[in-house]
Amino acid sequence: MTAVRQPRLTVVEYLAYDLAHEGRHEFYNGEVVAMAGGSEAHALVTINLAAALRGALASSGCRVYSGDLRVRTEEHGAFVYPDLTVVCGPSVLLPTTPPTLTNPRLVAEVLSPSTAAHDRGAKAANYRRIVSLSAYVLVDIAERRVEALHRAEDGVWRLAEAQGDAELDLTPLGIRLKLADIWAGLEDVVEDGG
Repeated sequence: MTAVRQPRLTVVEYLAYDLAHEGRHEFYNGEVVAMAGGSEAHALVTINLAAALRGALASSGCRVYSGDLRVRTEEHGAFVYPDLTVVCGPSVLLPTTPPTLTNPRLVAEVLSPSTAAHDRGAKAANYRRIVSLSAYVLVDIAERRVEALHRAEDGVWRLAEAQGDAELDLTPLGIRLKLADIWAGLEDVVEDGG
């Protein structure tokens, strides 16, 4: 039996597909990837991270957005739905339906076993191509560890990590996050790694 290769979509075809179908669909190199729902632990940690970021950024003029805001990672590249996005200053949106953000300052992904390799690999590489991006945060529920890639002033990406109940330094945004706030309530959830 021979596998039939699916034709690659154009950006215009993807945007129409995403609008016409329920759920969220990411787009990579002409291929559409349906985004599955997250676990209870994933949902809790995501909202906790959003609250921690929002509190830390309260007087900064930055805004925290949920995973419903689509982001374009490069001029002719991927369209993704990060778990969280931070924008500082005015949003720059493509006139798509729904609108697509092009200038995130921070994106965050809460890892799950099925997406961790992609989030650390190809997705991270795509995010680092966004000129406005200064931090990419990865939250590993199973390890209770948070990693942040920061773009330094010299343009080089550097890694900062924190684990357990430590604090994570998000230097580009001038804030620190208490990991205990991110894990709050997790002891009441059946942990499945994300």
